Amino acid sequence: MSNAPATSSGARTLADVKVGAVAVITGVEGERPLAIRLMEMGLLPGTRVEVVRIAPLGDPMELRLRGFHLSIRRDEARGLAVEPE
Repeated sequence: MSNAPATSSGARTLADVKVGAVAVITGVEGERPLAIRLMEMGLLPGTRVEVVRIAPLGDPMELRLRGFHLSIRRDEARGLAVEPE
């Protein structure tokens, strides 16, 4: 959990993933309270995540992971480094 943006290493973030695409979380970045909150919701490194839907104005985005659906804001998704599956 660092304060550097997830893109500092050249990695994509979950906010960049398109609807219907699947990615694997490789890191959780950002302010410590937010990073902890994201991990408590199941957004851990190694987790497979599918972007199900993005709201018409771009926020929030609905995800499918670990057998459930979760909605998060795009700002939160920018703190999750991912690689395409």
